[in-house]
Amino acid sequence: MRGAVRFVAWCLAIALIALPIVGVLRGWFAANRWPVTELTVQAEFKHVSAPEIRAVVLPRLGKGFFALDLDSVQKAVAALPWVESVEARKRWPDTLLLRIYERQPFARWNDKQLISRQGLVFDAPGATDTDALPDLRGPDARLAEVVSFYADTLKAFAGTHLLITGVALTERGSWSVTTASGAQIVIGDRDQAGRRLHRFLNVYPQLMAGHTDGFTYADLRYTNGFAVRWPQLPVATHAGGSPRT
Repeated sequence: MRGAVRFVAWCLAIALIALPIVGVLRGWFAANRWPVTELTVQAEFKHVSAPEIRAVVLPRLGKGFFALDLDSVQKAVAALPWVESVEARKRWPDTLLLRIYERQPFARWNDKQLISRQGLVFDAPGATDTDALPDLRGPDARLAEVVSFYADTLKAFAGTHLLITGVALTERGSWSVTTASGAQIVIGDRDQAGRRLHRFLNVYPQLMAGHTDGFTYADLRYTNGFAVRWPQLPVATHAGGSPRT
């Protein structure tokens, strides 16, 4: 009997000791005694705003310093459109520290979203400084292929005065590129892209002789040549073969 009483007494003693600790850690009580009163953010902001951060962080501070869930804070801040990653930690006695890394856009995607330098597509509401980024277009499932083709195209045009500003892939698998002057070059199947670009660029210097304004359209999908449209000509001039899709 005495053993049972002793056991119950020990259980009550442990509960009396543990309950306050658990209560503080869970935020059940004492939140007012150890509140989080300071938020320190370390970041180089260009698109993420301080009001956005406060709006998602402040609702999570109410349970006090010990009950503050850093994982919840990180997930909430990381969900903001321009945030790449977040590091969160607490500093005694009342401070939440955030280190925020902003996404670095690499290109525009389908005229609606942006691609980060890590290759992730994200929404960019209100972005007004992205017009100078490359314009990449294609099916969402083939994003990596479009980015790879853009990189290959830049290498192919290196050494020419043609600056490639966009790449597009149609649903039927036809590739085209756009230059800084607005000219479009239709290439067609990727399997033929290298050969067709090589053929076009080999004669490009001679092709441009006497045409200071440059071309507006080039179709490389011909068997033995290509078609070029000049600004002053309403009809394309053809160079051999018949067009291929």
